[in-house]
Amino acid sequence: MTASAASLVAPSLPVHTWVEIFIRQLAVQASWNYELLLGTGIGFCLEPALRHLTGGREGEAYRAAMARQSAYFNAHPYLTAVAVGSLARAELERAPAGQIERFRTALCGPLGSVGDRLVWAGWLPFCSLLALAAFGLGAGPVAVLLIFLGLYNVGHIGLRIWGLRVGWTHGMRVAAALANPVLRHGPTHIARAAAVLAGVALPLALERIIEPGRALLGGVLLATVVGAALITRLHGRVEGWRIAVGVLAACALYAVVAR
Repeated sequence: MTASAASLVAPSLPVHTWVEIFIRQLAVQASWNYELLLGTGIGFCLEPALRHLTGGREGEAYRAAMARQSAYFNAHPYLTAVAVGSLARAELERAPAGQIERFRTALCGPLGSVGDRLVWAGWLPFCSLLALAAFGLGAGPVAVLLIFLGLYNVGHIGLRIWGLRVGWTHGMRVAAALANPVLRHGPTHIARAAAVLAGVALPLALERIIEPGRALLGGVLLATVVGAALITRLHGRVEGWRIAVGVLAACALYAVVAR
């Protein structure tokens, strides 16, 4: 075996340790705060692996690693799994502390930007629109909810599992794994699929909503055009949540008056 190949042979951790790390990964945002962001959560996720350092929980290596891994960290919460796997291996292989800290800092940018584009701008809208299309085709509330939650969580849990495996396998050489086609080209393809799905889902959902009172269709379409023009004019001047609250209030008022 060559030296480079040997460097990819990771140390071993018991299965129960991996299960504990994965479960903790689901709560990586639980201790989010403005000072450390996800830092405390990263330390919490890594703690089961760090128990295997020399001296265990009472050892100096454990305390130093926990302090190092609980410092400031910011990335997409799902892709922190990559960081957790990589940093766990780096700590257990006793890489120099300074090198680990620099590597940890360098992970923040890529894991943040890739995750935001892949999940928030891609997978989440796609799953939402697919569920909306199901609603337009006649699916009931429970079915719509199950379609959205089932599909979304298959993707998000799968991404976490992949991240832990890739991070642990490659350690501090994980940069090559981040060039994976899913991460590089996935956001673009998912966004295109979501755009096509939007063109199908929105008319179907609109038809189902308005079907009992088709006389309102013209008014709804007019309101949509006026609203789109208004949002375009207000772009950059008014925060999106204020517009959303205004629309919600208008819908609630209409529901009361119509009743």
